[in-house]
Amino acid sequence: MLSRHAETAIRTALGDTRVVAIAGPRQSGKTTLAKAIAGETHTYVTLDDPALLNAARADPAGLIRRLDRAVIDEIQRAPDLVLAIKQSVDERPEPGRFLITGSADLLAMPRAAESLAGRIEIVPLLPLSVAEINSLPHSQFLDRLFAGGAKTPTSPTTDLPELLFRGGYPEAVARTDARRRRDWHRAYLKSVLDRDLRDIAAADKFDKMPELVGLLAARAGQLVNWSSLGNDARLDGKTVERYVRLLENLFLVRLLPAWSTNATQRLVSTPKAHFLDAGLLASLLNLPTRDLRLDRSPLGPVLESFVFAEILKMPLLKERDIRLSHYRDKDQVEVDFVLEDDQGSIAGIEVKASATVTASDFRGLKRLAERAGERFAGGLILHDGERALSFGDKLLAAPLSALWQD
Repeated sequence: MLSRHAETAIRTALGDTRVVAIAGPRQSGKTTLAKAIAGETHTYVTLDDPALLNAARADPAGLIRRLDRAVIDEIQRAPDLVLAIKQSVDERPEPGRFLITGSADLLAMPRAAESLAGRIEIVPLLPLSVAEINSLPHSQFLDRLFAGGAKTPTSPTTDLPELLFRGGYPEAVARTDARRRRDWHRAYLKSVLDRDLRDIAAADKFDKMPELVGLLAARAGQLVNWSSLGNDARLDGKTVERYVRLLENLFLVRLLPAWSTNATQRLVSTPKAHFLDAGLLASLLNLPTRDLRLDRSPLGPVLESFVFAEILKMPLLKERDIRLSHYRDKDQVEVDFVLEDDQGSIAGIEVKASATVTASDFRGLKRLAERAGERFAGGLILHDGERALSFGDKLLAAPLSALWQD
């Protein structure tokens, strides 16, 4: 079993919180981690078992009453259990009573968010990070970024296409054959859309979802135009937006808001769409592996989503309360990722699939620095090269492996 960086946060939460939730996509390792942490002290209940699922739906209070301390797997399949858990932990407010997992965003389930307020801590668990796959400690990348620097990695990224196409789902990582890995990604997506989607919402046109996911894949890293997306999917814009939010709740995609100096403006600005697993995105795009050794340009959107997901997996993101967004102004000058911490410091990251970085590549980061003023902590271009270089005050370029190598 690979060590997960979220384990420390989960164990800490179990020591002082009545209900702890591990939330992340199906097949990201939630069950394995939950059993490893609480398998000897908690009864294990999985709602993927039809008999237990029927019992949970028919008599949620009765099921919970029979449990002292329990791991409940895939709780989104029986949301009425949430109220029963609330009643149980209110009667016996001991820490660590329930460790639950969910393949849907629990905060998007109104009953969970309202009933367990003040009683629950949610720990996200996305697919494996590169550091976890390679058994490395969690990276101090974010701390260095806000300190205005980046450590030179001990080794460059050796095989960028393989890194991206592998993704982070444990079963996909274990497959070494590219075709078999692609088959797994496609079967995984079908399973999520066929089963998990119907656990969290009722709709009459879910047959459009596979097409919509394909359209989103083709637009990965781009601004989301609901009307255009709706026209291509033959759905109205509001329905498309609702469906994309459902895909967010299932941890397949994430909408990245636009940065602004005005917090109110940020809420209404146009977001970008990113996939939370680069391997799944690459499989959806059906990128040819043989041509990418010479021309890396098709990797751009996949690489951008890869970097986005790697940042989201860093424990320091939550510890420092760092908010992620993207920058784009009226001149169409862009920065892929803007990070703003709880002290108001701002850092920017640009991503390049090529090994060559020039001064002109810093145009967006320089514009962001002008807008942020004294709050600007640093700008970094992550690239496919081998060297870390300075391009002026607080402006650096570094190999992609700076994300995970300490």
